[in-house]
Amino acid sequence: METKKTNPGSADAPVLRAVLPNTARPSQVIRESNAISKLSFLIFGLGNLINKQIIRGLLLLAIEVGYIFYMVRFGAAALGNFVTLGTKVQEEIWNEAHGIFEYTQGDNSMLCMLYGVITIVLTAIVIAVAYMSMKSAYCTQKRKERGMPIPTFKNDLHSLLEENIHGLLMAFPSFGILAFTIIPLIFMILIAFTSYDRDHQPPGNLFDWVGLSNFAQLFTGGSKLAATFWPILGWTLIWAVCATFSNFILGMLLALLINRKGTRIKGFWRFVFVLSIAVPQFVTLLSMSTIFNANGPVNVMLRSIGLIGVTESVPFFTNATYAKVTIICINMWIGIPYTMLSTTGILQNIPGELYEAARIDGANPPTIFRKITLPYMMFVMTPTLITTFTGNINNFNVIYLLTGGGPDSMDYYFAGKTDLLITWLYRLTITQKDYNLGSVIGIMTFIVLAITALLTYHQTGAYKDEGAFQ
Repeated sequence: METKKTNPGSADAPVLRAVLPNTARPSQVIRESNAISKLSFLIFGLGNLINKQIIRGLLLLAIEVGYIFYMVRFGAAALGNFVTLGTKVQEEIWNEAHGIFEYTQGDNSMLCMLYGVITIVLTAIVIAVAYMSMKSAYCTQKRKERGMPIPTFKNDLHSLLEENIHGLLMAFPSFGILAFTIIPLIFMILIAFTSYDRDHQPPGNLFDWVGLSNFAQLFTGGSKLAATFWPILGWTLIWAVCATFSNFILGMLLALLINRKGTRIKGFWRFVFVLSIAVPQFVTLLSMSTIFNANGPVNVMLRSIGLIGVTESVPFFTNATYAKVTIICINMWIGIPYTMLSTTGILQNIPGELYEAARIDGANPPTIFRKITLPYMMFVMTPTLITTFTGNINNFNVIYLLTGGGPDSMDYYFAGKTDLLITWLYRLTITQKDYNLGSVIGIMTFIVLAITALLTYHQTGAYKDEGAFQ
């Protein structure tokens, strides 16, 4: 059968691209590649160079040469130091000639780990480029077998502005994500498997790999760390549930009240409640911290009207139970206006015909709310609720600015009764320098959030029946 030869730049090019093996699976590429294509995995660009795709082949080969130079000059040593995390400790030596102490150059475990992570990630990228080299040679091989023209470098550049423009546009953002998100994330996760704490601060004191011992401390029943983690985890979940649903329910009721037909000057009432949003959150929280402290306006007022003694005060922030209730109540003041605005927009977009049909069928207001308003709002708001729940688990500002995690407890490992996992992590790292334990807490927080968010979202109508309200 004769194969039609088509210029890639012609009008028939889309048809040609559709039959090319560019979308072949890795197993297919490996299975159907000839010797030259397979050898291109080891010698980047070999297949392209042989088939006179010179510039493409030289670019791939330059990547391999650059990687080999990096590994010889820096990479091999970085991998070795990554395994040991350094062996030479910085020492203090007395210099008799100058009469001063001098420090010898020592290894830095943090840099050893960081450079090792960078080298491993770079190696993974080069392996991906090796596969791209083999696949490029495979595609050229198949083109020749089918009698199709081999793309030139000009065709490659043209494709970057046409069908492959997504790759061109995503190149810089992908590099940013890799450099500023993925590598730091891997680095911070690996700290959980080391002894990097206040007693092991490089370069004076190197830290080492300890495996899962930090996680064992967290789950061992008799350890003080475990006795702190489980209560804080429980309070974090209680806080997140209460903060999320109290704001949602009360904000929804407030929006319903303002949007009912009998309510006058709706814009004024919305302005009154939204006004609290205009004040920066940290200003509100610091003000509330002052208002409810032992000698704040609230306690002064309670003393003046005789509800408490002249020397007494309500322990809004010094008693664990009072502090938790106070935090949840203050969070309502901050969060309800946001929910009111969101639900107002949803209420105004519910078709009025649904309400009219329900009234004609004899449905009363509670039934209309239960059968029309609430399902519609939950369909739209459930993803937002999941996001809000996630944000409340990591809500550092409210806890830190109101109570600072207190009241402190001697039964906890450097934590207070109102600390969340995120504020406890802050104490462990910034205050106590236990970076390994902070990394463990960060990993556990991520696991809790990921499992909760994914399982919940997959059970929502917004996921199962995306077009239900279209």
